[in-house]
Amino acid sequence: MNSLYHSLTISHITEEVPGFKTFIFAGEDANAIRYEAGQYLTLVMMENQAEVRRSYSIISSPDLGEPLAIGVKRIENGVFSRWLVDKAKVGDVVTTTGASGFFILPQELSLRQKQVMCWAAGSGITPIFSIIKTLLYAHQAVNVLLVYSNSSPEVTIYKEHLERLAQQFPDQFQLVFLYSNAQRLDEARLHKSFLKQLVRKHAAVPAADLLCYICGPENYRRLCVYGLREMDVPAEQIWQENFNSEKVTLKVLPPDTNPHRVTLWLHNEKYEVVTQYPDTILQAARKTGISLPYSCETGKCGNCAAQCLEGSVWMSYNEVLTQKALAKGLTLTCVGYPFGGDVVLKLL
Repeated sequence: MNSLYHSLTISHITEEVPGFKTFIFAGEDANAIRYEAGQYLTLVMMENQAEVRRSYSIISSPDLGEPLAIGVKRIENGVFSRWLVDKAKVGDVVTTTGASGFFILPQELSLRQKQVMCWAAGSGITPIFSIIKTLLYAHQAVNVLLVYSNSSPEVTIYKEHLERLAQQFPDQFQLVFLYSNAQRLDEARLHKSFLKQLVRKHAAVPAADLLCYICGPENYRRLCVYGLREMDVPAEQIWQENFNSEKVTLKVLPPDTNPHRVTLWLHNEKYEVVTQYPDTILQAARKTGISLPYSCETGKCGNCAAQCLEGSVWMSYNEVLTQKALAKGLTLTCVGYPFGGDVVLKLL
């Protein structure tokens, strides 16, 4: 098997709520995968002789010595999620390209950042669950708030796990459940004024020192971002995770549609491909049989991220790389086109 791929054996399956299951993996490859709290695994399967890739957030914490585990919500038209939730059983082997993602904690939590606020809706709890466990066990000087929205207690994923953490860390972890079927309508759903009220009530540090993590549907994430920005939380301290892989239509042409040579470094191996619009760098590589990391192909997950060592890459869309990442030369091959000359990239 290509060194890009790893085999994982399902060792345990738990149905948390109807339509959502936790999958725990075992085996040498599972133990060898390195990841950070908040990242995801990209799984690979063949469907109609074509490779299908889907990413699922890791819910285990690397700091707790827990076995590698992901949470999967069944999507009605989801080829991969339907197989996992409906048919996968203990002992089955799945293929992964490993862990990736930028929805992670800073390498060193700032001395100022003594509080992390997490905002989740529905299955958006999956990456945040890993982050919260990591903070509580490995960063006990950091205060943690979770505001978690669901339609009812019965469909709240990891509810009992979160309640146990709140009991175990009463001085460090504040837990707020919001249910849309609650009797008090003003506290049933998250809205901007309610968000601001919660921030004021639970903030232990100035807004400028808060670190915030958001995961949920697009409208939910937009609501949280706008509300937090209006509370003067810096944009660079607000992190979002996006599960939506719907493609964004390219409305403008790249500044350069001429063919250019792209040199790709992956696992110390050198590859070369000629890329020309309308093919992205990723598409051109796949057409020549070069297997690169990718998942969403929409500029939203960061699995295909690379560092541009030489030349310039224009991206048609970017929802994952921050200004700080862009300043370091990071780009996305799934939406990237070389312009102005040849390009040299190092895959992350």
